[in-house]
Amino acid sequence: MTKLAGGTAAVGLGAVGALHGIWTFSPWPLASRADFARTVVGVAEADLPTPELTAAVAAALGAASYVVAAQADLVPQLSGVRPRRLVRQGVWVVAGVLLLRGAAGLASSALTNRPTDFTRWDLMRYSPLCLALGGLTAYVAASTRVPHRQNRRHVMRSLKGRRNQGG
Repeated sequence: MTKLAGGTAAVGLGAVGALHGIWTFSPWPLASRADFARTVVGVAEADLPTPELTAAVAAALGAASYVVAAQADLVPQLSGVRPRRLVRQGVWVVAGVLLLRGAAGLASSALTNRPTDFTRWDLMRYSPLCLALGGLTAYVAASTRVPHRQNRRHVMRSLKGRRNQGG
């Protein structure tokens, strides 16, 4: 189940990252930058994020996609102790960011006095997608948790107990 959840989350994050990559130079699937600004971002066209900022979001989503896929053992992880720990911690960060974005988006869009194109899309698509991807990512993080090392005293007591039972 972990691989399915991880694969679904990684593909979803990768697709959203690719979409952000497209948005660095195009308002697709909308006809104009003004429509894009109003519907996708919820701002005036003059207040759209820069292409560089949008590219940074695309890169972050791509990294999130890799981290989730690596933690679910769908792609190779970098070797060494620290990169593995970074991947493990990164999955929790990705889950937290997505769940926070989803919950905050639902709350802020639901509480607005004047619904806009953006708030409708946020309630119907953006926030639920963030919650779904965040939930899948949290599942991967929780199900691939590394067990805590037993402390040395506990291990020694356990070994002594086995020796006393067997002899």
